[in-house]
Amino acid sequence: MKRAVLAYSGGLDTSVSVRWLAEQGYEVFAVAVDVGQQEDFEAIRERGLRAGAADVRIVDGVDSFAGEFLARAIKANALYEGKYPLVSSLARPLIAHEVVKEAREVGAGVVAHGCTGKGNDQVRFEVSFGVLAPDLKVLAPIRDAGIPRDKALGLAAEWGIPIADVATAYSIDENLWGRTAECGPLEDPWVAPPEDAFARTAGISDRPSAPAEIAVGFERGVPVMLDGDLTALPDLIRAVDGLGGRYGFGRVDMIENRRVGIKSRELYEVPAALALIGAHCALEDLTLEREVAHAKPAIEQRWAELVYDGLWFSPLRAALDAFVDSTQEHVTGEVRLQFSPGACAVVGRRSEASLYDVGLATYGPEDAFDHRHAEGFSRLWGMPLKVWSARQGRR
Repeated sequence: MKRAVLAYSGGLDTSVSVRWLAEQGYEVFAVAVDVGQQEDFEAIRERGLRAGAADVRIVDGVDSFAGEFLARAIKANALYEGKYPLVSSLARPLIAHEVVKEAREVGAGVVAHGCTGKGNDQVRFEVSFGVLAPDLKVLAPIRDAGIPRDKALGLAAEWGIPIADVATAYSIDENLWGRTAECGPLEDPWVAPPEDAFARTAGISDRPSAPAEIAVGFERGVPVMLDGDLTALPDLIRAVDGLGGRYGFGRVDMIENRRVGIKSRELYEVPAALALIGAHCALEDLTLEREVAHAKPAIEQRWAELVYDGLWFSPLRAALDAFVDSTQEHVTGEVRLQFSPGACAVVGRRSEASLYDVGLATYGPEDAFDHRHAEGFSRLWGMPLKVWSARQGRR
């Protein structure tokens, strides 16, 4: 019998994809990867088996996701279009890797996903599959068979797939780095997001009024300590996410430019992602040399675009990582974050590798800056413009 391995989330589209593939004569092996989403994986396994999978493999990918993907994103201050912390984008290459691994183990000739034709994830999966296993055929039942959401719901009911508990008005994706929501009531960009679209951030009336403060310790650009205690990265992210979420911090409502050319309204809940990237930026302000600090944002933007566009497994991403890693040698220290209703602010930062010199910066009596040098510097710095103004400038 032909065998296919499906990237399985346990949701409507991937559950229908299991049965569709089985109807086409495939023995289906579903792979569900735990990347920190708040899911009942035993229920996911049972749903996949009832949909017709020969087996549902649950992969614990949390540590790999944090260490290999999120740590790199933090060091790169990765925000697509300056707003989106790449929640889904960072998880897809890891999931693709596990799907290909399963395909090799069971001898499958096909890998599959449950994405639609309008989204970014089809690109991320298929580009990753093409790099990791160019010999395998790729199938996308929902896209290629033209199965819209209402038809998928009908097929789930017809085939006896228990999907009612996971099918909502929104299309949801979630992992350790955050939660995404789209579709349904969010499709009108003029309408404010309904409160039921949120799950990880508190509404206005439920947020504490008194601020709370934490200290995050970094080593070579990666968060490693919380309030002075060594903390594994997944646990640190969960703790910061929970605190930020209680204060309602981390909501992003944006019109996003998808890789396929469509503008889409996306809703993100990313308290830890935004707080930790903000803290990391503050520590870099203290420790990066001026020219490096000015050059790195362009690299960060390109890094985020590559990952968003599904090019994780690319030589350029690896090359940009090498640059980013070289900048992180001295990005070690602590940052104090203060959470208040709907906000997170950096209120302190320190590092033994700090380039901030109080003696040079102060205007007080301990000022060590030699002001006599300033006149000559200003004269030489402005000389080209002075010459231009005298000879060519408009009078």
